[in-house]
Amino acid sequence: MPAGVSWSRYLKMLGSSVLAMFAGAEVVHRYYRPDLSIPEIPPKPGELKTELLGLKDRAQTHNSEQH
Repeated sequence: MPAGVSWSRYLKMLGSSVLAMFAGAEVVHRYYRPDLSIPEIPPKPGELKTELLGLKDRAQTHNSEQH
């Protein structure tokens, strides 16, 4: 085996690293909340505006709690 480790330890490390990768991707996906809608007409170059929807929702929730 690579680096002189046993198969069981190698598979445990592989499994834990894959799970950590999936968990990190899920966290990033929930934070940035990508817009998965497909527009009818594609925007012209320079017209595409992106927003951090997760931050926008969080700011609106925070503002409504203060009032």
